Amino acid sequence: MKTRLAKFISDSGAASRRGAEALIESGRVSVNKAIVRTPVFFVDETDAVAIDGQPIRGRGDTRVFAFNKPVNTVTSAHDPDGRRTIYDVLKQSKTTNPQSPAPSPQSLKYIGRLDYKTTGLLLLTNDGELARKLTLPSSGIARTYIAKLRAANAAEIKSTNIARNLRKFLSPMSSDDAIFDAARRGVAINGVKYAPMEIEILSRYPLSVKITLREGKKNEIRIVMEHLGLPVSKLQRISFGPIELGNLSPGDIRELSEQELKDLTRITLGANPGPAKIADFC
Repeated sequence: MKTRLAKFISDSGAASRRGAEALIESGRVSVNKAIVRTPVFFVDETDAVAIDGQPIRGRGDTRVFAFNKPVNTVTSAHDPDGRRTIYDVLKQSKTTNPQSPAPSPQSLKYIGRLDYKTTGLLLLTNDGELARKLTLPSSGIARTYIAKLRAANAAEIKSTNIARNLRKFLSPMSSDDAIFDAARRGVAINGVKYAPMEIEILSRYPLSVKITLREGKKNEIRIVMEHLGLPVSKLQRISFGPIELGNLSPGDIRELSEQELKDLTRITLGANPGPAKIADFC
């Protein structure tokens, strides 16, 4: 089946869709040894596509990988500040299934993002269209995190209600968790609305909570918890829809099983199986 040249390049992992269009318009892409300068050009696997004379191949079968993102890494191919990116890590990653090695890091696209300090499950795929569908705001995919929190100084909190709830929550004999009710209902902070979160206290000393959300605003969990007077000190994503981080070591990668891939792709058809048992830029 013929597909647009820019999409073919994007699916190969050689460039993003916009990057592919820029490469084409600059005359750096050839098809069957002839330069093509318009993105409105269709190709298939029988065509010889090259960038700067270097052949590229279509993505082939869809593959998805679970990657345990380490702390202090950027979810990006390049960082203008020179910080370590996930692709720097992937070059040295160990796969848990050496019989089926992962493709080159450059051919994999990340599904959503995790911020510089956040660790845990990040899905990667060679299928750009799947990545796009899984990150649509309308997908409503459950993402679950473990957050370590610390208490702010109640005296420095401007909202009297939040300060009162914080003091009550921090009382040694208290079992009250009403401090999280605003986040559970959904809250507006500085004019930005954040959707309801599911929050479960795992431990009070030290304070650890499990948070599940279904949207992916930048730094969402950190902003909401800061608003409640409980800033995040450590954040780890443990699941994305039906896919769990499990015991995957930081920096390692594993390919999803056939069943996991089916469960994940089912989400894009509107049959969301929900969060994994025990969640862009948080």
